[in-house]
Amino acid sequence: MGKAIELAKISASEMEVPVGAVVVFNDEIISEGRNKREGNKNALYHAEIEAIDLACKKLKNWRLCGCELFVTLEPCPMCAGAIINSRILRLVYGAKDLKSGACGSVVNIFDFKFNHNPHLKGEVLEKECSGVLKDFFKEIRSNCTGTFKNN
Repeated sequence: MGKAIELAKISASEMEVPVGAVVVFNDEIISEGRNKREGNKNALYHAEIEAIDLACKKLKNWRLCGCELFVTLEPCPMCAGAIINSRILRLVYGAKDLKSGACGSVVNIFDFKFNHNPHLKGEVLEKECSGVLKDFFKEIRSNCTGTFKNN
């Protein structure tokens, strides 16, 4: 989770919502991801999606059996679906997302009878993960320098 937090901080420095993710296989980080929606002007550029995409390429397989995903913020429905479809063995997340979390906060997608459901562990290093998010949005509000505009 420490590496995911580092990635979230990089996203924050680039005016992206600070979320970081890593995929671990055999106790080794095999891919990383971070939010890049603002810079790429694309709703699909979530940290989890990037980490899963790169892990699939690294393992040369869309099935990420035996892999674990560590992410600083509870995944949204899109990312939870990607976790199911990629067969991630275990999801570990930091901060809850009370507005769009799909792993227990708003809904738990993994409670439905899909062909695969990962093991779930939430609120790991929650204080540190939520702190990065809170600091980011506090800074945005205080400086009014957010880049969240339609260009």
